[in-house]
Amino acid sequence: MEAYGGLVAGSHNRNELVVIRRDGDGPKPLSNVNIHICQICGDDVGITMEGELFVACNECGFPVCRPCYEYERNDGNQSCPQCRTRYKRHKGSPRVDGDEEEEDTDDLENEFNYTDNDHQDKHQDVTEEMLHAHMGYGHDSDVMMTPIHPQYPLLTSGHMVSGTSESSTASPEHHAIVLPPSTGGGKRVHPIPYLEGSSPAEARPMDPTKDLAQYGYGSIAWKERVESWKLRQEKLQMTMTEGGQYQAKGAHDDSDLNGPDLPIMDESRQPLSRKVPFPSSRINPYRMIIVIRLVVIAFFFRYRILNPVHDAYGLWLTSVICEIWFAVSWILDQFPKWLPINRETYLDRLSLRYEKEGEPSQLAHVDVFVSTVDPTKEPPLVTANTILSILSVDYPVDKVSCYLSDDGAAMLSFEVLSETSEFARKWVPFCKKFSIEPRAPEVYFALKIDYLRDKVQPTFVKERRAMKREYEEFKVRVNALVAKAQKVPEEGWTMQDGTPWPGNNTRDHPGMIQVFLGHSGGLDTEGNELPRLVYVSREKRPGFNHHKKAGAMNALVRVSAVLTNAPFFLNLDCDHYINNSKALREAMCFLMDPTVGKRVCYVQFPQRFDGIDRNDRYANHNTVFFDINLKGLDGIQGPVYVGTGCVFRRQALYGYDPPPKDISSKKGHSNSWCCGPRKTGHKQAKCKRGGKLKKSPLKTVSETPIFSLDDIEEGIEGTDEEKSSLMSMKNFEKRFGQSPIFVASTLLENGGVPHAANPGSLLKEAIHVISCGYEDKTEWGKEIGWIYGSVTEDILTGFKMHCRGWRSIYCMPPRPAFKGSAPINLSDRLNQVLRWALGSVEICLSRHCPIWYGYGGGRDGGLKCLERLAYINTTVYPLTSLPLLAYCVLPAVCLLTGKFIIPTISNLASLWFISLFISIFATGILEMRWSGVGIDEWWRNEQFWVIGGVSAHLFAVFQGLLKVFAGIDTNFTVTAKSSEDDDFGELYVFKWTALLIPPTTLLIINLVGVVAGISDAINNGYQSWGPLFGKLFFAFWVIVHLYPFLKGLMGRQNRMPTIVIVWSILLASIFSLLWVRIDPFLARVSGPNLQQCGINC
Repeated sequence: MEAYGGLVAGSHNRNELVVIRRDGDGPKPLSNVNIHICQICGDDVGITMEGELFVACNECGFPVCRPCYEYERNDGNQSCPQCRTRYKRHKGSPRVDGDEEEEDTDDLENEFNYTDNDHQDKHQDVTEEMLHAHMGYGHDSDVMMTPIHPQYPLLTSGHMVSGTSESSTASPEHHAIVLPPSTGGGKRVHPIPYLEGSSPAEARPMDPTKDLAQYGYGSIAWKERVESWKLRQEKLQMTMTEGGQYQAKGAHDDSDLNGPDLPIMDESRQPLSRKVPFPSSRINPYRMIIVIRLVVIAFFFRYRILNPVHDAYGLWLTSVICEIWFAVSWILDQFPKWLPINRETYLDRLSLRYEKEGEPSQLAHVDVFVSTVDPTKEPPLVTANTILSILSVDYPVDKVSCYLSDDGAAMLSFEVLSETSEFARKWVPFCKKFSIEPRAPEVYFALKIDYLRDKVQPTFVKERRAMKREYEEFKVRVNALVAKAQKVPEEGWTMQDGTPWPGNNTRDHPGMIQVFLGHSGGLDTEGNELPRLVYVSREKRPGFNHHKKAGAMNALVRVSAVLTNAPFFLNLDCDHYINNSKALREAMCFLMDPTVGKRVCYVQFPQRFDGIDRNDRYANHNTVFFDINLKGLDGIQGPVYVGTGCVFRRQALYGYDPPPKDISSKKGHSNSWCCGPRKTGHKQAKCKRGGKLKKSPLKTVSETPIFSLDDIEEGIEGTDEEKSSLMSMKNFEKRFGQSPIFVASTLLENGGVPHAANPGSLLKEAIHVISCGYEDKTEWGKEIGWIYGSVTEDILTGFKMHCRGWRSIYCMPPRPAFKGSAPINLSDRLNQVLRWALGSVEICLSRHCPIWYGYGGGRDGGLKCLERLAYINTTVYPLTSLPLLAYCVLPAVCLLTGKFIIPTISNLASLWFISLFISIFATGILEMRWSGVGIDEWWRNEQFWVIGGVSAHLFAVFQGLLKVFAGIDTNFTVTAKSSEDDDFGELYVFKWTALLIPPTTLLIINLVGVVAGISDAINNGYQSWGPLFGKLFFAFWVIVHLYPFLKGLMGRQNRMPTIVIVWSILLASIFSLLWVRIDPFLARVSGPNLQQCGINC
């Protein structure tokens, strides 16, 4: 697609398609220009060999003579000075780099495929003519619809022989070994017989004076070598286990594999990754203490249930119920961490296997999705830095395409993206020339490090200073656009050419697509290609449910499938930039690994954050979850999908099942109890979900689609029963939508767009697939793509893929792959946690609840047992807020009433309490030991678990119940991202919200309870202090956990408001005096209190 070819806006339902060119980018009027005079040198333009006027540019017709045209193509920028369209090669012109290959003659008409019908339908095909020249669709290894059978020539006496008649006269002794051209599949080619055809292939030169047996051909030795090679291959039929060990198929005695015939595998055939188990000295004590803790909990509950407190039966019963729920919650959280693992990747082996010297890169194509909604809450400069880090990633430029989804249809986002694309022409070559990290300019220039380290090029300092000036100017332009957008004109925004912005009404606008950078139209300052950069805003109309972020992501999946169709895609939030330029290569080490990659649905990276306060007051880093929980899940079936920093396999998101496991790979597994049921039969599991589309277990070559397009319409003859049942076009449209081009793309297992695809028709189809009614009566959001039904669509989407039998991978490279921003303000943080918890409640109350959904799915048993426990814990954890709130109130009630939830215990019973506390602390210590998490991070996580549990989780439970049972929906609020770190000023800003009420109430009543309990002990004497300590312990447990919340209420450090101090002291003093004087919980009797006075009458 032509870069800067214009904004394409349209609506499929309304049959509208408009191309809006930017002012100055389109062809200028030529009415005042003499078309016979070259506008560069002033000479006559001249005529062609057919006697017609020479036209250099077929897009705008800008008059340029033949010599200037040739000079521009050979030594200039190879583009028209008027419309900046790349010059096409005319008949008789020498080829230059970048020219498209013609199949037949050197003919301009054949090259552009002009016909008389094109002139008749010129008005209808204006979009195709404008965008055809520079669509740049199709990749080096794209899919060709018809297979090509090349001819392999013969070599006789060192000379080429052509023609079938001569080939028959050549003796077999003179046949040379000929290697056919590479098919891109990366497979080793062996000698094959001669095939009829017309396209010659280059033969290996042979010396006719030497014996052909020396070349291993034409002799008995050649046959013996082939048989020997086959024998060795049979011995080497090894199945690579995920742990990096080999297992012979069907062989119990591997002594034959140690002989001298066993060749050593070269580096490029080694596995691309391996598991790194934790040392047994660290993980085994951790498992032992878990078992011990289970035993202690059992004896603890035995004592608690058999010894009720009769004078405080209500308090005792409440505490026991809460403790039982806490034990169940601990089991759901603990056992999925039974098998934690680490992983290592080998980037050098990836390059050796897929980037061979002198050959085009065979790395898979990757589409990158960036989503944004509101530029007022998501600063455009932050989004621009994310885009720049993507465009400069260390990956072949022709393999990367970046899509920005602007779900708010904001003209500010559009204009900032235009500025970003211009700055990328300078930034990307600078990053790749000096290999800088990170490649987000805002973060790079803010680093306080020695940037001269390891930089030996003498021009680095000069170019860095110049680039910093360029970036400061870029920031000025972006900030000017932001300032301009603060006040919206009454008539709405207008583009530079005076055309009204199509997205002025954010709830009623057509779909919009703009390509800012393309492979042929987007070049950097050094003349190198840049990755594609595409702006997408899906159509929105009143009366349609657009499904928020999940719907926007599904629109990106479809539009990218039509335009580029990469087999893998990475999704990022607009504030998550690529911190490690090799992040895509890290993911490819798993997804392109031939041993484990076929069954991997996604590779999840941990989230890391910038701009967090030093003490991480509100546990924004979430280190316990990312460094402990997800490592544990990686040892079972893989981590959950957390919404960003995840590289997907496109076919897995389309609802296909993973390929079946080899039967031999199922043998020898001893931990099947945690991996779920395993099927040993050859019969494939039938789908229990209606309309499930299952992929054939037979895998094809990378260049061929899983199903052919012709087979969709006509059906396949001679194929197996499962395939033939899927060949109805009606079934495909019911599942994927009424787009033949998109349906065709879903059948290409390895992605790609056909070379012969018409760019204009692809663009029209892209507008069609992002129309607001496209998903009606399809399985989008139900079985395909991001799943609808929860505001945390990420958890639900990953859960559905795991239920089909896919597994995921957790990748933690030494340098964090991505970094983003997190809300450090207390109110913003609680609102973020509220949204996550609300999504979990919605899943828990839906048909997708992991307690009853997903049994028996997939070919290999679907969801594994421990993985199911993890998903159950992920969805039911907000319910813990109810017993947690009650348990935090109990200490204050006990202090105020003088009662306690535990009776007077004996020495033996006290051992169970002591053992329980010791096992709790031991579990945490050993967990920190094997994971490397610091004690401060672990403690902050414990504190915020209580803060979020009694506030955000509590509100989420009630909001979820209202939404599911009463239909009262809550508005989705975008988490605000900060663009600057102003000494963590946002940390101390007080924003009142209802979420602050429950924790504040708990703090007050527990502080009052402590004052009341101490006052009562002082009043009653020494004997009252013993029972008081147990009550004070639980009260202080609540207060200590809520301490970060208390600091958030106080504001900036060491600046507690004076009014708070005065009123706190005053209220505490008054309450203490009244408590001592009134003593409201002392029993009232008439006459003297004999027990108190000690008189025995």
